[in-house]
Amino acid sequence: MIFRQLFHQESGTYTYLLARRRGGEAILIDPVLEDTDKLLKWIHELDVRLIQAFDTHTHADHITALGALRDRTGCDTVIGRESYAECATIRVQDGQILDIDGLKLQAIYTPGHTDDSYSYFTDGRVFTGDTLLIRGSGRTDFQNGNALAQYDSIFNKLLVLPDSTLMYPGHDYRGFTMSTIGEERRYNPRLQVRNAEEYARLMSQLVLPNPRLMDTAVPANRACGRAA
Repeated sequence: MIFRQLFHQESGTYTYLLARRRGGEAILIDPVLEDTDKLLKWIHELDVRLIQAFDTHTHADHITALGALRDRTGCDTVIGRESYAECATIRVQDGQILDIDGLKLQAIYTPGHTDDSYSYFTDGRVFTGDTLLIRGSGRTDFQNGNALAQYDSIFNKLLVLPDSTLMYPGHDYRGFTMSTIGEERRYNPRLQVRNAEEYARLMSQLVLPNPRLMDTAVPANRACGRAA
């Protein structure tokens, strides 16, 4: 498998490229608009053809490259069916399996950070978007976020994966690049709770500023990266 991880410094966003083989079809998960040229150069150098670009959810801290990549490569744009975005060519649902040149990617609906959040599992790896972060979890105080729903997503959909599952988040702000499900179960401080109600209380006590680009990013991302 070809697997690459790109970090967008300003927003702390990770973009992931996956392909089964050189000369084959590839996907991107959570591409950032500002990195479009860099991503296309990457695709050329790895000798793969971009077939699908995914957003794990409607982002509030950066503008997606989905629209730009579709315009420049003809790739499909993929989001969850719960998303308010109207520009996607493919809408996935919970449990759906996507087969990209032999790479089988399972969509897992993991709401809580937003009501359209998805994670994706393939070959012992899970891409958790902002639902589960390394030693943290995504905030739940806007975009129809819900801490009780996030508890269910984390404990009943992600933590049931094998402990050895490699975990790749949508963001990191402390320099971590990956973890495992087992590590997060043991060491993530937000997961050391007895029940959903305790988790919801913990999340309600967070005092966080809104993302700097929230007012422009959300409407732009509902148009796959095109400003309103």
